[in-house]
Amino acid sequence: MADFRFADHRAVLFDLDGVLTDSASLHASAWKSMFDEFLLRWSADHGHPFEPFEIDPDYLTHVDGMPRYDGVAAFLESRRIVLPEGQAEDPPDADTIHGLGTRKNDLVLRLMHERGVDAFDRNVAFVDAAVDAGLLTAVVSSSRNAVASLQSAGIRDRFEVIVDGVVAAGEGLPGKPAPDTYLEAARRLGVDPGEAAVVEDAVSGVEAGRLGGFRTVIGIGTGDQVKRLQDAGADLVVVDLSTLLA
Repeated sequence: MADFRFADHRAVLFDLDGVLTDSASLHASAWKSMFDEFLLRWSADHGHPFEPFEIDPDYLTHVDGMPRYDGVAAFLESRRIVLPEGQAEDPPDADTIHGLGTRKNDLVLRLMHERGVDAFDRNVAFVDAAVDAGLLTAVVSSSRNAVASLQSAGIRDRFEVIVDGVVAAGEGLPGKPAPDTYLEAARRLGVDPGEAAVVEDAVSGVEAGRLGGFRTVIGIGTGDQVKRLQDAGADLVVVDLSTLLA
């Protein structure tokens, strides 16, 4: 069992996709569908061989845990593709940063409607144990669909505070790996970062927890992702949070 004690903390702040819900798989599928369609057209127009968007490393390295438009820009930069930023009102068929981001969001909303969102029971058991131990809980997600995901998974009631992409945009907070959204959640809970733990499955989220000065940063991952999370500053990396329960 990894070394973690509820008694050493006043709060636990959780990422959403890939930590509390299986919506990470929906997001990854939507990103791949959107980028592969775009890359096919872009490659044909520019006379380059088609290189598909891969979940590992492209999703894990450039997109996972990032605000939507930042993820679009980061991946395109990795392929040396330059597109105009555009505007938030751009339609999903616009080949701009905002247009591609909107196209991806339309796809993930369709997948959520078709498949629903399931919670990771082992990790939710950890949330329940934290609440039973008197700890405060929050969700910190770059997704603008966080509330809908939590409600679909039936776990919205477990969390006092939600700081998501909607809150971040409204408050002008930069997304992960900047620590601002986690710090805002801690502020809303009324705890200092040094009294709280962060739980993340994305490198950018682990970096945010470490930069924010949180007492414990827990990574969730397997395979090559374990070393990525450790290198980003995770204190512990586990397959799921049940390993932290006695």
